[in-house]
Amino acid sequence: MPLLFDQNISFRIVKEVLPIFPGSKQLREAGLEGKQDREIWKWAKANQFTIVSFDSDFVDLIMLFGFPPKVIWLRLGNSSTDKIAKVILGKRKKIEDFLKNEDEGILKVESAF
Repeated sequence: MPLLFDQNISFRIVKEVLPIFPGSKQLREAGLEGKQDREIWKWAKANQFTIVSFDSDFVDLIMLFGFPPKVIWLRLGNSSTDKIAKVILGKRKKIEDFLKNEDEGILKVESAF
């Protein structure tokens, strides 16, 4: 399942994760820049993407509406694109397992560095 990176995450991350998570996009690439969270949510659901965000807004939407889409909630603090990519790639197995698990909708990712 491809990842959809929220607008607070640079589009530059996509080239780092594409080999592992093919088809991934940043909101701008999906034509969603500046859209409301509900619109992004609906697009991700319709197009089978998992949302990756620092914001709890998408976690709140899961609490209200369930999933899909799934959400990877980054809890890394102020982080560079390089650090975000390293954490995501370093937690590849955990993320892949989460994406396959039909019983989980939220994955909280914290830095191991």
